[in-house]
Order: sequence, then C-alpha cells, then structure tokens
Amino acid sequence: MMSQSGAPILVLNANTKRKFGHKVQLENIAAGKAIADVVRTCIGPRAMLKMLMDPMGGIVMTNDGNAILREITVQHPAAKSFIEIARTQDEEVGDGTTSVVVLAGEILGVAEQFLEQKLHPTVIIRAYRQALEDMLDFLDKEYSTPLSLDDEPKLIEVIKSCVGTKFIGRWSDLACSIALNAVKTVSIRDEGRTEIDIKRYAKVEKVPGGAIEDSQVLNGIMLNKDVTHPKMRRFIKNPRIVLLDCSLEFKKGESQTEVEIVKETDFTRLLQIEEEYIQQICSDIIALKPDLVCTEKGVSDLAQHFLLKANISVLRRLRKSDNNRVARACNATIVTRTDELQESHVGTGAGQFEIKKIGDEYFTFITECVNPKACTILLRGPSKDILNEVERNLQDALHVAKNIMLNPKLVSGGGSIEMAISQSLVKKSAEIAGVTQWPYKAVAQALEVIPRTLLQNCGVSTIRTMTSLRAKHAVSGNASWGINGETGEMADMKDLKVWEPIVVKSQVYKTAIETAILLVRIDDIVSGTKKKGDDGQPKASAQPTEESMKE
Repeated sequence: MMSQSGAPILVLNANTKRKFGHKVQLENIAAGKAIADVVRTCIGPRAMLKMLMDPMGGIVMTNDGNAILREITVQHPAAKSFIEIARTQDEEVGDGTTSVVVLAGEILGVAEQFLEQKLHPTVIIRAYRQALEDMLDFLDKEYSTPLSLDDEPKLIEVIKSCVGTKFIGRWSDLACSIALNAVKTVSIRDEGRTEIDIKRYAKVEKVPGGAIEDSQVLNGIMLNKDVTHPKMRRFIKNPRIVLLDCSLEFKKGESQTEVEIVKETDFTRLLQIEEEYIQQICSDIIALKPDLVCTEKGVSDLAQHFLLKANISVLRRLRKSDNNRVARACNATIVTRTDELQESHVGTGAGQFEIKKIGDEYFTFITECVNPKACTILLRGPSKDILNEVERNLQDALHVAKNIMLNPKLVSGGGSIEMAISQSLVKKSAEIAGVTQWPYKAVAQALEVIPRTLLQNCGVSTIRTMTSLRAKHAVSGNASWGINGETGEMADMKDLKVWEPIVVKSQVYKTAIETAILLVRIDDIVSGTKKKGDDGQPKASAQPTEESMKE
C-alpha cells in the first residue's frame, strides 16, 4: 500500500508470503488434480496397488484411497483438504474413498475454464450447489432400487461389488459371507432403532500363518491370552464367566504410606491382613461357582492359588474393549467390586472356553455363544502386510453391509449411475437461465470421470467406448449400462450384478462437490513464517510462549 507521500506502508509482516487472486485458484485446482492422479489407478477391479514406505521403514501395500492418502505427506494446503475428504468418506460410509477424491479433482478441474473466462467464483458455486441438489434428487427418486434385508443373495451381490475391486477380490465369496455374518451378529434392533457398531464389537484379529481360506467369523470372542497358572483348566464346556474390572491383589497405598511397627508380631500381622483381604475377595468370587474369571487388572500369586484350588481358570489384564466384547457375547456384566457380585452378573451364554496354540502364541476362544452380540473375525494369511491389506478391505465390506442394513436402497455400479445422472443433468441444464447453466453442465461432464477411469485402468480405447456409452444412455431405459471393469466393455450392470448402497454414492457426491466449492472459494493464501530473532535466525523459544500454551 502507498501513502499519500508515496512511501510504501507495510501492513503484513515482512516475511509473510502472500498469493492472491486468480493464481491461487489455479494452484488449488492443480493441487487437487495432483492428489486425484495419485489414486486414479486404484479404481475398479483392475486396480493397481500402491506401495508406501514410511520413514521408519514400515511398508503399506494397498489400493484403499484413504490408506494411501493417509500415508503420504503433502505441503500444499489445498492438497491437505483433499486428504481430509478421503478420511471423511472412510469414517462416514467406509467405501468409495478413491472415487470421492477422483471426482472432486475432476469437478475442480472443470471449474478452471470458467475462472479463465473471468466468471465469478460465486456463480460457479451457485451452479455447483444446484447441481448437487439435483444429483441427490435423481439418486433417490429415479435411480435407486429398494432392497429387502431378507434377500441374502442380493446382499452378497452388493458386498461383492465392493470387494471385487480390492485385493481380496479372489476370495470374494468368503469375504462377503464373513462381512454379512459379522454385521448380522452385532446388529441390535429395539423399538425401531437399529444399532450396528462394527468398530467396537466386530474385532478383527490377524494371525499370520495358514491360508486366507481359513479366515472365519467366530460365533464368540478370541483373545490373545493364556490362563495365568499352568495348572488351570484350558477347556471348559458351558463355562460360567465372571468379568471384573478390579485387581485381585492387595492395594498399595496411593502416596507415601507410613506404618509404625512396635512388636515383631506386628509385621506378621500386617502380612496376615493382606492375605485375609485377598482371601475375602476370592471367596466373594468362589461363592458364585464360576469356571472362568476375567479381569482387566492384575491377579496376585495368592489369589491365583485360592482360585486354582476352587478349579477356576483366570485371565488377567484384558483390554477394556475386549472385556466389553466378552460381556456382550456371553451376556455377562462387568463388575467393579467383588463384594457386589450377584448371580445375575454371571455370563452363561458361551458354549465353550478353550485355549489353543496358533503359531507360537496362545489364544483364548470363548465360542459357541447363544445369540452373541459381539464377534471376532479371525484372519489368516501368509504375511503381516497381506493381512493388513485384507483387514482394510474387510473393513470396507463390513461398512457396505452396515450401510445396506441401515438404508436398504441400491444404485447400479460400474460408472453407470454417474452416466445416468450426467445425462439427467444435461437435460435439466436447458431449463436454467443465464450463465449459471455452463458450470452446471460442467458438473455433468465431470461425473463421466468415473466410467472413464474404469476404462483407462482396463487399458482399452477410452474415447470410443465413452462415446458409445453416452449414446446408450441417451436412449431411455438404459440407465444401468456401465463399464465392465474386468474387460473394459460396455455391459448392463443388472446382468453383471454390480450394485452399490445409495449411502455410499450420495456421500461421494456430497463430499466431492462441497470440497470443490470450498477450494474455488479461496482467493488468497497468506503464509506467515516464524518470528526471527535479532541475528536473523528463527527464534528457538525454550520457554513455551503464551501462544503455544493456548494452542
């Protein structure tokens, strides 16, 4: 800024970088496209895997959009928000992480030409908002098919089209039945409310060794634990299970505890009191005649001795989450103090308790539960990296199964729904007056990126197939025609049985367009560097400053 006398006035700090106007928007668009290009080859059944190495030397091999973007570090602020959207997608619906990034990149890309023509961002944004509303409308009203939850083959078809693009596509039958089984196990319905908590109650345990075909859903729980004493029983039929959240040892004093000892008998008495205390705790437990006691805290040697004499097996130091799962599976209640134990707290829902050795570790199985509301998915496979990828894929499948259970509507996959909505938007754009209709039409164009990417990943002639697909969709009644991801030919998705839950699709559109809007809106980036000390070096503050405390 210049003052009247002509001397410049500095408003911002001297070492603050500032970019503004058109340049920023173009940079943001370029950043968005760059991120989209990273995961572009990860869409469809012919998807490639990415191999990422972190600084610690760990390896991640995956084609899950979210997992890839989580691992890479980016500098540009716009690219960071792109990485966020993959995470949002993953947390909300669990599938479609790759599509959402590719689509958002494309929708940003089509805004470029309008910015070149000096169209105001607000106009573009208005058109995008309008398009999003219409897209969701078409999705819900025109292109979705309701699904009955009892139709198991159809449910499996849907999960299959999610799993088909992943590494476990080869074992898709197994993966689908695992996912469906687990979700059905943990879903609870009461008074019109459905709760499906996969994160807490369907735990995936990965055990290297064995073949992938050996993976299964246990109708019960598996823990990586062994009994505390070698003489305890390792196999019990119909066990009575008591779950505790307290330690079976003598409590040490919180801070300094002073004990004054006068006579030599006092010391013996002290030890005796400890023993009596533990005996009291154990007799509380033994009174209920359980076969298995699990506690989240420690168990002292003395307590083990008493419980062993009563023929009770003990597991100690369980994770809280594991304890909750056991409670749900065998219908027990976790008790925090032994003197509160009652008959109603004992879990009798499990059919058997046994400890098996897999590889060189011991695992506890509490299985054959009557109507368990929690389960463990046991994954086997050749190596740790493969197991991690299988787990990521299975999470997607579980989420898809959960989404269908919560909102049983389907849309056809394979890029067909994008083409159909694209056609509908083009038709509708004719009704829009003024300059808004161009960005509106551009959204329709951007949607074609999904089928186009599927084609590119198959390595066939993209332009020819896209043209014929467009022609197909121009005739009404062909809304379910899309791309066969395996061969790259056009096909009717109804025959190929490729379906997606409507929740996943609508979330993809919402997230992608909202992000594009957000980034088109930015016209100024101010990046301040650190305050410098007197010698021109950045100050290293030893004492935390007030600002850093506030953060």
